[in-house]
Order: sequence, then structure tokens, then C-alpha cells
Amino acid sequence: MKHDDIFRIAAYGMGAPRGDAALMGMKAFALARMARLGLPVPPAFVLGTSLCRRCFLEPEQFRKGLMGLLEEQMHWLQSVTGLGFGDPRKPLLVSVRSGAPVSMPGMLATLLNIGLCDATVRGMLRVTGNPRLVWDSYRRLVQGFAEVVFDAAPQPFSAALEAALAREKLERVQDLDHQSLSRLTHTYLRIFEESTGRPFPQNPFDQLGLAAQAVIASWNAPRAVEYRRLYRIADDLCTAVAVQQMVFGNAGGTSGTGVAFTRDPDCGEKRLYFDFLFNSQGEDVVSGRAAGSEAELLFPALPESEQTLLDIAAALEQEYGDAQEFEFTVQDGVLYLLQTRTAKRTPWAALRMAVEQVEEGLIGKNEALARLEGLALDAIQRRRLSTEGEEPLCRGQSAGVGVAVGPIAFNVESARRFAAEGRPAVLVREEMATADIAAISLSAGVLTVRGNRTSHAAVVARQLDKACITGCSALRIDAMRRVAAFGERTLGEGDTLTIDSNTGRVFAGKAEIVVDLPSRWLAEIAHWRQPSRS
Repeated sequence: MKHDDIFRIAAYGMGAPRGDAALMGMKAFALARMARLGLPVPPAFVLGTSLCRRCFLEPEQFRKGLMGLLEEQMHWLQSVTGLGFGDPRKPLLVSVRSGAPVSMPGMLATLLNIGLCDATVRGMLRVTGNPRLVWDSYRRLVQGFAEVVFDAAPQPFSAALEAALAREKLERVQDLDHQSLSRLTHTYLRIFEESTGRPFPQNPFDQLGLAAQAVIASWNAPRAVEYRRLYRIADDLCTAVAVQQMVFGNAGGTSGTGVAFTRDPDCGEKRLYFDFLFNSQGEDVVSGRAAGSEAELLFPALPESEQTLLDIAAALEQEYGDAQEFEFTVQDGVLYLLQTRTAKRTPWAALRMAVEQVEEGLIGKNEALARLEGLALDAIQRRRLSTEGEEPLCRGQSAGVGVAVGPIAFNVESARRFAAEGRPAVLVREEMATADIAAISLSAGVLTVRGNRTSHAAVVARQLDKACITGCSALRIDAMRRVAAFGERTLGEGDTLTIDSNTGRVFAGKAEIVVDLPSRWLAEIAHWRQPSRS
């Protein structure tokens, strides 16, 4: 395999490869740009898209050369980190991430904590002195590996976690101590073998090879295929694979993980918009499985993080000339960047951002008009409820703008049926999952029990201009009976629901709606288009 298919990204601007998004994948290309800016990016190497494409064109030849290639590149990564992959004394752990040439949020696979095994656990305990971090990371790896690599069902792992929490009389996994997590990890190892028919791989290089192949294979996962169909993305682009040193948001009370937008992607306002979870890893925020956000606690707990995030937001907008969505991890108070991409946004936000970025001098009028091509500007509107009087069924976290009114649907089949009848549904789900993309695209809006406003599925719903409310903890769904309970009030599939994603409120029946128009920004666009007069 050719070495020009491999790209290396050293930390803090010490090295940045030549290449573009088509060769490196969008995620790795962005990492390289951030490294050149001197931003805190953990070191990584990247298997380029052309190399990964061979996995489909020449599968046997690709697999034969893959392990040698990974071992060679890991030698480099070990040299820049001072750690050893599989070393029982000073182990290096890595993430294995996808990266298509175009942004496909949450559609492809990611695996974290690769390199943990029974032997390296002891080294991690010695190096970190943090047994809770080590056992939490190991149990995450076992479950993630089962689900992503071997397509195992998540339910047995979820049931084991719920049982552990019930036994300890706790509500959150973050509150489990290291002894409970150690027991849970050993339960997960047993579930892994029962679910896959084989023991969890204890050789870190076996983990790495299987993880890389699973990430490449995720290019043809149903949700990725559906996303490409919706956005007319070519099927032959393939994904790159980035192998990056792990940083740990689950290292304790001064650690966590977040997703931030440099501008509000719902309304377009220039302000930091982010979710954050303490003592967590990245998948907790973006997967849609976690409830809520602790963003309001970050700056009081770590005051220096506010200016750091503001500086990063300014640097990224200056570099890219547009609003960005970036993922970050804080480990023991130190912030690291793991990704940035052009922010998905509602049409309303797209219009406001374009006008205000011209007014700020960030971009010119021609660039702004080019970004708005394809949007029906005269159709942009924001729907809101006309009254505040009625008490809502429940409240959740707003993850969009606008109001959706429609029959309740609990799955893609029902959403498809209602759409065919000309009655787009309100999709009601336990969590925001990218596997639901087909149902989201067919629906008028989305309401979930768990998840937050920056989870991958919420980002997709926002881009599709769907009203969306997440984290509605008062909602209970009985999928077998096809009913949704809001306290003592129960609604069935087909009953009308109104969700107001401007405020996060949910109402039974059809509510009266007022429509706002973006008149000021439309007038500014019209002024730009007037012929200049001498």
C-alpha cells in the first residue's frame, strides 16, 4: 500500500500533512487545519479515502496489507506520544474514527478506547492512578466493540447497566464507583461472548484492525446509504479512517465532553451554543442516548474554559469564514479539539448568518449569496404558538425552531403511512438516533425522551428544518401498545400532537400558530441584488 495514502497529524501545529478533504476525509482535513492554527489537537494518522476504497474493490488484498500498515503507523504515533500500544506499563489508547469527504454527522462508525485489555488495564491503573476512569473506559470499549464490530444488540448491555444502578440506588452511570464499574465490565465481557460467540479480543492490534474494517464497512450501513440518498452524495466516495490518541472526558469532575456551535444554528444569533456533560465521553453527547446537558455548569466549574471556547470559536470562524460546529473534550481541566465542520443550520439561521457575516466583514456579498443558493428565501418563515395560556403536556429541550402539528408516529412505517396520506407526523422516540433518519425526513417534527440539542440526529433534524424537542423526561412510551404517556394524560398513535421547538413545550391537539417572516434580512438581500447606480 502506498505511503501517499497515509497522512500524519502531529499536535499543536508541529506537523500538518498535505492533502485535501477528498483524500483525507473531511474530519482529518479539519484536524490538520486546526493543528496548523496551533489549536490543541491530539496527534493522529489517517488512512486516506483512496486506500479505504480498496477494502471494497480488493477486499482480500486490503486485509492482507492492513495489519502491517497499522503497525507501521502505530510506531510513529508511539514515538510522538511516548506511550506504547499494548504496552502493559505505559499503554497508548486510541480512537478509530470515520471521515467522509463530505460531512455526514453521525452516519458512520466511531470506536473509542481501543487498546484496553486485561493486560493494559493494569498499566492504565498505574499511569493514571484513576481506577474509575480505567474501568469506565474498558466497559465502554467492550459494549462499543460488540455493537459496532459485531452488530450485537445494545439491550443486554443496557439491562446490565440499569441493574447495576438499581443495585447501588443511583440514577447515573457517572455516580458508579470504580468497584461497581469493574464488576460491570466483567459482566459486559460475559455478555460480549454470549452475544458474539467469541471472547473479547485481548490483542490490541486485533482490536485496531477490526475497528478500522468496521469503520470502513459503516459506509454501507443503512443510515449512511439513506443520508447519501437524501443529500445526493455519491456512493463511491468512501470514508477515511483516523486513528487518534485518546483524551478522556471521563477522567473525573474537571473533565467532560461537549459539542459547540460558533453561532446559534436554530435562529442564527452570534453566540456560543453548546452542550456539555461532565465525566463523560464524546458518544454520550452525540449519540442521543444521554438526557439533557450540563452546559450551564461548565463555566462556573472551570472559569477559564469560557474564554478558551470563545477564542476557539473566533479562530475557527476566521479560518473557515463561516459558522462551525466543533467537538471538544476536557481532560483534567485541559481542553482538546477533536473535530470541526461547517455548522448545519435551519434556513432561518442560514439567512441571518449570511447577512450578519457580510455586515461583520467576514465574507463578501457574493459569497453570502452563493451560500443561500438552493434556499427558497421567500418561503423562509418561523412558526410559533399564538398563546401562552394552555398548560403544556411536558417540556423538553428545544433543538430547532418552529412548530410541528401532526399525528403521533412511533416508527418509520407509521411515519411513511401518515406522509402518504398528506399528514406528516410528529415522530415520538425514546432517543435521538441517526438510525431514524428515514423517519425524521418523512415527519413534521421529532419529540424524544432522551438526547440533547447537539446530538447527531438533532443536527440532522435541524438541517432538514424539522421542529425538534429532545430530553422530554416526563414522556413515557409504550411501544407495544403504541401509546405515549405524559403524566396522567395518554395519547395513542394517530392522535394529534403539537410541539413548539421555539420553547420546548408539547401540547395535545392542534394549537393556533402565528407565522413570522425574516423581513429585515430579506430586505438586505434584495438591496444587494439591486443594480448599482453611478
